[in-house]
Amino acid sequence: MKLMNKIKVAIDSPAAAGAGTQAKLISKQFNLFYLDTGKIYRLIANIKLSQEKKYSHSFIKKKMQNLSMKDLKDKKLLSDEVGMMASVISKDKKIRQLVHAFQIKSAYHPPKKYNGSCLDGRDITYKIIPDADFKFFITANTKVRALRRYKELKGLNNKISFNDVLKSIKKRDKSDYNRKISPLKKTRDSILINTSNLTKRSCFLKIKKIMDRKLKA
Repeated sequence: MKLMNKIKVAIDSPAAAGAGTQAKLISKQFNLFYLDTGKIYRLIANIKLSQEKKYSHSFIKKKMQNLSMKDLKDKKLLSDEVGMMASVISKDKKIRQLVHAFQIKSAYHPPKKYNGSCLDGRDITYKIIPDADFKFFITANTKVRALRRYKELKGLNNKISFNDVLKSIKKRDKSDYNRKISPLKKTRDSILINTSNLTKRSCFLKIKKIMDRKLKA
């Protein structure tokens, strides 16, 4: 397979559309450094919720400088409360600047052992990697996304209800699409992938086919 100098893949999507799963599969297939940018905001949101006395821009800046991928694997970051707080703190310009710097470094300067990078989030295609080799906007029906998130959260909280998750997804969408700073949107050059009626495997193969076609050209 003919590879570009360094492959850059940018993915934007609303919550629970399956972008994270696809980004991981793509990264494994093409040996790309993967970064779930939403998890960074969730990590900061969790700090604000659990360590409010320590929370400050300087504290977060120091945290970003010493951030490891292990920090982003904490299951607490998946909670609905953390998700909503992440949407709120992502509107903070100073926080966005700190996170953006980390994202750009990850996108353009991934570890040498990788063939490139793959980032997913809300403003990756037009804010973080506007010159990405591949841009995807992954979405799905609201109820489908709510069901996926419900199943994911059910293992963490037995008391959670589907209706609560559905309301949360709708509220999150409203916040993400309508915020003034880096709102979620599909760019003209992004390829739309609707996962509502696709299995994880079929969705991956669809994206892989698109990438293979360009990489082999």
